[in-house]
Amino acid sequence: MKTQNDAALALTRKIVISEARHSNFVFSPASISAALTMMAAGNGSGSEELNAVYSEIATVVFADGSASGGPKISAVNGVWVEQSLPLDHSLKDLFENVFKATFAQVDFKSKAEKVRKELNNWASAHTNGLIRDILPPGSVNSLTKQVYGNALYFKGFWKDKFNKSLTKEEEFHLLKGKPVRVPFMRSYDRQYIGVYDGFKVLGLPYRQGRDDDGTNRKFSMYFYLPDKKDGLDNLLEEMTSTPGFLDSHIPKYKVLVGDFRIPKFKFSFMFEASRALEGEVLVEMYHKARVEIDEEGAEAAAVTFFGQKVGLSLFKPPPPKRIDFVADHPFLFLIREDKTGTVLFAGQIYDPSK
Repeated sequence: MKTQNDAALALTRKIVISEARHSNFVFSPASISAALTMMAAGNGSGSEELNAVYSEIATVVFADGSASGGPKISAVNGVWVEQSLPLDHSLKDLFENVFKATFAQVDFKSKAEKVRKELNNWASAHTNGLIRDILPPGSVNSLTKQVYGNALYFKGFWKDKFNKSLTKEEEFHLLKGKPVRVPFMRSYDRQYIGVYDGFKVLGLPYRQGRDDDGTNRKFSMYFYLPDKKDGLDNLLEEMTSTPGFLDSHIPKYKVLVGDFRIPKFKFSFMFEASRALEGEVLVEMYHKARVEIDEEGAEAAAVTFFGQKVGLSLFKPPPPKRIDFVADHPFLFLIREDKTGTVLFAGQIYDPSK
């Protein structure tokens, strides 16, 4: 799964450069990967190995854990094919059995707008209403032959919740202009913090619950905070150019904290991702994600749609005793399942007031 980690970071940097330089953004590498794997299967460019990797992630990472007190997770796939195309029953079986996907033959030729609205409703229904209107008018038309979709939803509560009475407005420093005042969550409890050359990493575990199948998953949110207020670009470059960066920069110990503050934030981000993936895919891809963190935990969702207009075919010693972690300037964040290393969501904050 280390390859998935490195690929997730590489894609993060591509999106930052092409879509969100010095601005807030969030996306789901896991959702994009799921939709890409289905599309590869549909085009005949997939493999049993790719399908097996997806099946493992689906079984371990995407299983809902809310019944036992863990994170609520939902990952749903869908494939919609133009009804006039000859149906490949073996592919239909693959989508339904391996990817557990909804498979539907639809009328793109004469009812494309109706199908577009149905796909948007599907996206909203499977993300607790967080992702709406992802496909704009004209994105699905009479030339569309098939659409592959993935909807991912995550809601987790912090293992150690923040005390709301300690939350108060503080300044967050922007790259340019005056600071903005936003609510900052505080804590005086020990925290998982790693101190490295030029940056710090904070790990906030979610309440895990109990996995009856013995997988013992562990979900956490990670914050990557550069020492310099304008250091996020350099940090992201280091992260993407260092193989195995995520696994070698996981805080292992809880440490005493001094000044500990994290801003609350809530925002959505949408992009037409085929530009970010230029040279890798020749399709139209729409991706929209939303994330919110507060004193209780985090809620995030993402939907990916691929549309085609062709036929189917280094571990560090414990840091000093008391550590400050003040996220009052741009930082990167990830929501990750640590056993497999799967990155569910990734993003950056440049202005939490937006």
